[in-house]
Amino acid sequence: MAQPTDNKPETCRFEAPVATVRGAHDEHSHSHSHAPGQEHGHTHEVLDHPGHYHERDPPKYQHRDWSERAFTVGIGGPVGSGKTALMLALCRKLHPKYNIATVTNDIFTQEDAEFLLRHKALPANRIQAIETGGCPHAAIREDISANINALETLQAKHQCQLLLVESGGDNLAANYSRELADYIIYVIDVAGGDKIPRK
Repeated sequence: MAQPTDNKPETCRFEAPVATVRGAHDEHSHSHSHAPGQEHGHTHEVLDHPGHYHERDPPKYQHRDWSERAFTVGIGGPVGSGKTALMLALCRKLHPKYNIATVTNDIFTQEDAEFLLRHKALPANRIQAIETGGCPHAAIREDISANINALETLQAKHQCQLLLVESGGDNLAANYSRELADYIIYVIDVAGGDKIPRK
């Protein structure tokens, strides 16, 4: 984390590339800094309830170009809940019967993509890793450009039938943007207690 350049209090400040797509030709990055209460493009609000999928606004498929990006499933949930294990199981079950590819999001590593590669979930050219920086929820909800670029790159290379995107590990209130995921699966660690779905 970079040091503040002035005397104003800051809650987040990241100046390193915070959204790096492994395997892409162009590196996408942005800085992230703001003072408390300052508008900065996304919320850190703790929601009382993440809502229900069926209550969300319906997707606007009439203008969607499926050749740019196939049907996309977002996989979310807290750190350690089993998102990457689910990704591995889905990849093994669906590929090669279906033409799929995947994008993983980690805060400062490429650990989840490396796990999928090590376990031969998919060929290496079908897995892309994104390093999101310090606010993992922003990469799946507010600033989805790195994920969209990675998914569209995979689509252009492989003409996929299905794309999977894994969040960087966050609470369940970190909902996927409707523009990023057509369907969302939340993985809940039952050992975390009965209040986990409400947190």
